[in-house]
Amino acid sequence: MINRELLGILQNRLFKQKAIIITGPRQAGKTTLIRLLLNQINQPFVWFNADEPNVPGLFRSIASYELKNLIGKNKIMVIDEAQRIKGIGLTLKLIVDSIPDVQVIATGSSSFDLLDEINEPLTGRKFEYQLYPFSFGELTKENGLLEEKRLMNHRLVFGSYPDVVNNPDDAVETLNWLADSYLYKDLFRIESIKKPDLIIKLLQLLSYQVGNEVSYNELAQNLASDPKTVEKYIRLLEKTFVIFRLQSLNRNLRNEIKKSKKIYFYDNGIRNAIINNFNPVHTRQDIGVLWENYLISERIKLAAYQRIHANRFFWRTKLQQEIDYIEERAGKMWAFEFKYNPYKKANLSKSFINAYPDHNFKIINSDNYHEFLLQE
Repeated sequence: MINRELLGILQNRLFKQKAIIITGPRQAGKTTLIRLLLNQINQPFVWFNADEPNVPGLFRSIASYELKNLIGKNKIMVIDEAQRIKGIGLTLKLIVDSIPDVQVIATGSSSFDLLDEINEPLTGRKFEYQLYPFSFGELTKENGLLEEKRLMNHRLVFGSYPDVVNNPDDAVETLNWLADSYLYKDLFRIESIKKPDLIIKLLQLLSYQVGNEVSYNELAQNLASDPKTVEKYIRLLEKTFVIFRLQSLNRNLRNEIKKSKKIYFYDNGIRNAIINNFNPVHTRQDIGVLWENYLISERIKLAAYQRIHANRFFWRTKLQQEIDYIEERAGKMWAFEFKYNPYKKANLSKSFINAYPDHNFKIINSDNYHEFLLQE
């Protein structure tokens, strides 16, 4: 059992008269995390899995006395895959306000239903977290730094989903199953999704464009669709924790690229499954893409678990000057260039230096990347 960074955080958030909301992709380990938490605190609990067809109906137009009957003498109520329950935000608010001695924990494999519904009803009444596939920090604590660095090339190709890490011999089969439809299960049940095959084709295009600026118009032309549909599908894929966007930094220079974005995958293994490429690192032409996607997605995990608040960007000018990744924290810019090869050099543009004098710059390569993924 690999310890999760969120476990200790959740233990300190229990019984504060607030709902605990945990979202993240399917198969990231949310259910396992909650069961481990319950085992450690040893309090009576009741568990509802909203993926079971009869469960959502139990919460439809439910009154507070009916909720009390459902909970009984239990001190904890878990609602798993809560995004499937209509009006879940109001239900959680009712529990928090009417049954304050009960801790309610809700998990969701997508945020488009769950978080859109809970933000207003649960204002000031929730702790909200995201659980990702295993992070470099979690795996390092389990395996040790030397062993985890030895496994780096495996992570670049197969990613860090729990089933993949725990059963490496079945990695290809597991990832193909996830990438085929399971990760998008919530997305496909939305009535407005008319062409699920369009989403798969869109993901294939995005897989080949990792690290490059993405144009919705260009994607729409390749898909014989329209830019608004492409943008909508990309937002939905973000809310199911498959991909995320990185915006361009444009503050001080006239020739900075404005309103541009890059798109990355939360997990390298999913990206490689979508394009059906599990070739080893030393044979690949896209090692730079794998390296960049891995580092940025892992850095996001680190920031989430350590509650590091930062604005994230890439930077590029019309003269093709660029920086792979930038964090803005406390008014200071932290700029990073990613080079898989430790012998490759990179220089920071004078344009960037002059425009953003309060900055820190570092090259992240296969020798020093552990510092980037373990330290703020």
